[in-house]
Amino acid sequence: MKNAIVKLVGNTLNTVSYISPKYASIKALDLFATPRKGKVTPQQIPFLETAKTTIINYNNLKITTYNWSGKKETILLAHGWESNSSRWEKLIKTLQKLDYNIVSLDAPAHGNSTGKQFNAILYSECIHLVSEHYKPEIIIGHSVGGMASAFFQYKYQVNHLNKLILLGAPSEFTGVFKRYMEMMSYNKRIENGLNKLILERFNQKPSYFSLAEFIKTIDTQTLVIHDTEDEVIPYSDAKSIADNGKNIKLITTTGFGHGLRKKPVNEHILNFITS
Repeated sequence: MKNAIVKLVGNTLNTVSYISPKYASIKALDLFATPRKGKVTPQQIPFLETAKTTIINYNNLKITTYNWSGKKETILLAHGWESNSSRWEKLIKTLQKLDYNIVSLDAPAHGNSTGKQFNAILYSECIHLVSEHYKPEIIIGHSVGGMASAFFQYKYQVNHLNKLILLGAPSEFTGVFKRYMEMMSYNKRIENGLNKLILERFNQKPSYFSLAEFIKTIDTQTLVIHDTEDEVIPYSDAKSIADNGKNIKLITTTGFGHGLRKKPVNEHILNFITS
């Protein structure tokens, strides 16, 4: 959102909260969970059409998956917020040359998948179904895709997953939530209402959803790559994840930002996969 629109929406919901705090909080949560971009653009179609497309159903959602077939291990790619599978094009082309079997999914409400809202818990369940279908040995997740991938492995502890790669992943859901509330300048009524809604919908307080805590029970060999100049997810999140994990390697970059779509990052990924 543009700053003026953000300010207007935040002020409007703050005003509404004096009349109906729950209604204002529901609208704030809906806004938080609704992507404004990330659908496939005409420019992205040709590359995605080079893959075999399979639809996997999750409840009332149709999750689009893409498969670039190869003879080596299966690698599953999970994109981040307001993105889609095309974000992996350069990495996929590199992996194709090495004959890996590559799978990518579009998250709910992103790319060619259906749905209107999105959250990391929902995403992790979709990753679980895709994992059951393709049995990946390696998962690479960017941003909330990394968080959701780790949430999935924390809950299901699948044996076929040998390596997990987290790119610019957030550690704490509370941190993501706090940055959203600060951006919108929400008042305490909405903040308290949002925390109550999370508890109602997920049976856990926001603080429960901590990758730094979940990673303690994940034995999967894990690579964390994070940039010191990431303006979306603080570098301190990567440190928290790495400091709490059992089997984690942290690689720090500078100047690549949150996207991490640079050749040196792909080289780090390849070195980890092949080691």
